[in-house]
Amino acid sequence: MSFQPIGDQRVQLGDVIFSRISLVWTARVYSYVAAAEFVPNYSILCILLLRNVLFMSYLRLSIRTPSAPDPTPTVHSANVGVCAFVLAAFLFAHATVQAQARHQESSKGVSDPALDAQVESILQRMTLEEKIGQLVQYSAGQPTGPGTGRTDYEDMVAKGQIGSLFNVIDPRQINAYQRIAMEKSRLHIPILFGLDVIHGFKTEFPIPLALASTWNPSIVEQASHVAAMEASADGIRWTFSPMVDIARDARWGRMAEGAGEDPYLGSLIAAAYVRGYQGARLDAPDSIAACAKHYVGYGAAEGGRDYNTTEISEHTLRQFYLPPFHAAVEAGTASVMSAFNPLNGIPSSANPFTLKQILRKEWGFPGLVVSDWNSVGELIPQGVAIEGATAARKAFVAGVDMDMVSSLYHDHLQQVIKSGEATTKELDDAVRHVLRVKLALGLFQHPYVDEAAAPKALFHPENVALAQTAAERSFVLLKNANGPGGQPLLPLSSSVKTVAVIGPLADNPSFYQGGPPDEGPRVPFPAELNKRLGEGHVLRFKGVDVLDGSDDDINTAVAGAQKADLVILTLGERPDMSGEAASRAHLGLPGRQQELLEAIMRTGKPVVLILFSGRPLTLPWAFEHVPAVLAAWLPGIGAGPALARTLFGEVNPSGRLVVSWPRSVGQEPLYYNHLNTGRPPGDVDLTRPPTDVASKYVSRYLDEQDSPQFPFGYGGSYTTYTFGPVKLNTQRLGAASLNKNLNSATEVAMTAEADVTNSGSRPGEETVQLYIQLTGTSVAEPVRMLKAFRQISIAPGETTHVKFDLHPEAFAIWNDRNQFAVEPAKLNVWISPDAAQGAPAAAEILP
Repeated sequence: MSFQPIGDQRVQLGDVIFSRISLVWTARVYSYVAAAEFVPNYSILCILLLRNVLFMSYLRLSIRTPSAPDPTPTVHSANVGVCAFVLAAFLFAHATVQAQARHQESSKGVSDPALDAQVESILQRMTLEEKIGQLVQYSAGQPTGPGTGRTDYEDMVAKGQIGSLFNVIDPRQINAYQRIAMEKSRLHIPILFGLDVIHGFKTEFPIPLALASTWNPSIVEQASHVAAMEASADGIRWTFSPMVDIARDARWGRMAEGAGEDPYLGSLIAAAYVRGYQGARLDAPDSIAACAKHYVGYGAAEGGRDYNTTEISEHTLRQFYLPPFHAAVEAGTASVMSAFNPLNGIPSSANPFTLKQILRKEWGFPGLVVSDWNSVGELIPQGVAIEGATAARKAFVAGVDMDMVSSLYHDHLQQVIKSGEATTKELDDAVRHVLRVKLALGLFQHPYVDEAAAPKALFHPENVALAQTAAERSFVLLKNANGPGGQPLLPLSSSVKTVAVIGPLADNPSFYQGGPPDEGPRVPFPAELNKRLGEGHVLRFKGVDVLDGSDDDINTAVAGAQKADLVILTLGERPDMSGEAASRAHLGLPGRQQELLEAIMRTGKPVVLILFSGRPLTLPWAFEHVPAVLAAWLPGIGAGPALARTLFGEVNPSGRLVVSWPRSVGQEPLYYNHLNTGRPPGDVDLTRPPTDVASKYVSRYLDEQDSPQFPFGYGGSYTTYTFGPVKLNTQRLGAASLNKNLNSATEVAMTAEADVTNSGSRPGEETVQLYIQLTGTSVAEPVRMLKAFRQISIAPGETTHVKFDLHPEAFAIWNDRNQFAVEPAKLNVWISPDAAQGAPAAAEILP
């Protein structure tokens, strides 16, 4: 028996049978791969399938016998049935792919239920070693802590023993590692590449503390989206940001990386970062996975010393330290990083209460928990493990999915699972969390970076302009006293013809000793002044370095100041003096900068002091003697133009403090939302030592005031604002009714209103802040709590009526049973420019 093809070419029965089997096999494999998503595209399988369909179409599907020269209808129908079956398989596979594409179009990030089947399809084919490999992360680039000494990453990737690499920033190297994962590892699971993208990737924005000082979540969201766009184009799909730790102690260097001391503002900022990094779709080419860190309580390090222990009650933890993390989870953050610090004696990276009970059970977090750098290994010096296997077991069982750098999961987790010290279910859950992130990012479909396109994503003019705008809005005018003409020294008047710019940080505060080749289009601050004053009218003197300097340096700067109409001093910290491992016991100007400042002031010239730092600095002498002081933080790529525009009045400062600015380091930790004491100082004059019993036996210092130099929410302006009295729509609320509607986003429990008038001569933007105080509750509550704010632009002489709608949640507290509820209480409500000013309106919450 034989088949008679068109054109009288003979085809043997075995060839046709092989073709049919190949066709069906191809369709089956196509369906399988489409469901599992093990390859980034289906082009090869589609070609194979099309080849077989064309081959079968080419054949004349009939069986010839000597007595039956014409096709046999029954056999022909059978062949048509085979083709129909094959085509059905193809259509099923195609429909599967299309359905997955539709799911991706409506992606909900890591919480998307469409990921479930894909995760399970991969998981069920993984070996124990491959599962553990997904939980292992190493730094293959610039270290930010002690390393492991490993260099065999390529071999480990090929064996499926690594799930993530970070600190790799060369797109070619990223692709090289990824090709090993996609072509040589058994299951072709892509590597997730991460990096500390903190305040911009290449287009450098102001540091996070400065971005928060804009009090503008929209700017934060836009800035983080620019960072995501640039980083993802380079192959970085995971950032270890935002840092959402509450920071109350300026000695702690990582205050620079966060949003300050308030949980309400911190929560808004945290959510904005997540939205900006992850976008509407996590698998979009310009999105990256966010990582809320450091979970939890890291900002309360004792003595402000980094990596130190923390003691935080559950009530304080829930009311102050957890809300920004919860906001990040609600915003959809793909990952959370466990912290270094012990919390109440239990290291945060081995704490099942915070990692499992709160994060997983109470909040329902579906994403990935990664340890901080070697924090699994640090369980040994912290004293809860005596060797690596125990450290790995404790971190893993507590809920840390991925081990950053320590290699203890790689070295010991197999034995931990085999011995029954941890269950297979716990292992599978951890792997699920990792796979969800990779699938949500679309890494299986698009594992590689376009190396040629990566540089084109950097330094777009509109992004550099946004960075400059962010800097302008982050500057906080701390002081602006009158100059020689009897008017505020800032903005600079037209009578200023020659300026001396003195200090080590004027040219490039981000790279004060000279920037790298890829620092981007930066215009130094003195160069911007030259544009306005003309060449020869800007005198530049370094004075001293940040940490050292000579008498000759100071004398040269003083001589230069004598030749100018006005001096601009640029003093403060180097960038590496804040951030991780940058705690300071003394918060004054480092080195000989204070000597330089006082020498310049003795010239009698009007002085503007620009402070560059990642924290508030204790400068009582400067705030007493220098007429104008501007906190510029570390302002990023747009520093030069932003500073010039601000000093010349083209921009009216609108930044507001997100941390209480201390008078002296002995006040730390210092924060506005503190509890009252049984002996508050009241009207006692704290500027003088106590003179009698009434002035001594109160909560005070003998040699310093209780209050900060500048309160939370404070910020000066080139105009003035007047706040009218607070008006409430009701003086009585009911706790039962508020609790009934506690989770309602539409229920308005109270409205508070006030008039704000621009009583100055310039247009400006004011940040109107609403605070409340609750007394008579089951637990003591802070003297004030921020519950709302609004930024308004007001023309000179204009009055704006500001109205706040307060929802039931605004009045809820974590009570004496650690339950979130509204209780009967006396209520005060302020609408004010900061946390220290204003007169409250009174109300009460009845049962």
